[in-house]
Amino acid sequence: MRFAAIADVHGNHLALEAVLADIRAQGVTEIVDLGDMASGPLDARKSLDRLMALDAVHVRGNHDRWLIDRPFEKMGAWERPAYPQLETRHLDWLRTIPATAVYRDQVFLCHATPEDDNVYWLESVAPDGAITCAPLDEIEKLAADISQSLILCGHTHTARAVRLRDGRLIVNPGSVGSPGYSYNVPHPHVVQVGTPDARYAILELTPAGWSVSFRHVPYDHRAMADLARANGDNEFASALATGWIR
Repeated sequence: MRFAAIADVHGNHLALEAVLADIRAQGVTEIVDLGDMASGPLDARKSLDRLMALDAVHVRGNHDRWLIDRPFEKMGAWERPAYPQLETRHLDWLRTIPATAVYRDQVFLCHATPEDDNVYWLESVAPDGAITCAPLDEIEKLAADISQSLILCGHTHTARAVRLRDGRLIVNPGSVGSPGYSYNVPHPHVVQVGTPDARYAILELTPAGWSVSFRHVPYDHRAMADLARANGDNEFASALATGWIR
């Protein structure tokens, strides 16, 4: 059993195409997508067209939900540039995507946590904005009702793997299309991964257990940074250009 996990494309169709090409080059034929597909100041239409055509298992992210559960005037800064690009067929497709799924009976999929698509699972944010790995007790509490041996989540755009004391493994593959952002929940903080590469993971079930390979894929990130800047989002442009928020 060998497959790829992608997450947090955020409208970055060039990063998505680079990742899909790398997945093919690695001889991987099965893909799961952990959500947040379109929102951002990039190309929501091309990204969703590609994902809709992909033979993959998808779950819905918080930004996907925000595109379909509220009027335009109440959408956030990442939804407002994406929503006008989308047609009814895109929005109807997003409405069919579940919040969680189980892949091949052995892998649990969610965007952020099993019960909430906008809560960090593997990371903690301190009041001063410092980000650290969350305490194991807190991580395990959120996994209490999951029986699968491998659990996948996204949301924080940070590639990470955490082994639970019972042997289960939780993996965040990192973000395909957004290597940094600022956010104010639960406290103001900045996520910045340090390189502009597109990220994903390959998971393989071996006789010894789950093997995880984190992949960093170069692509024309400058073109996407230029698009973000042209669409008025200098912070997103900085992250795309450098991997840092500047």
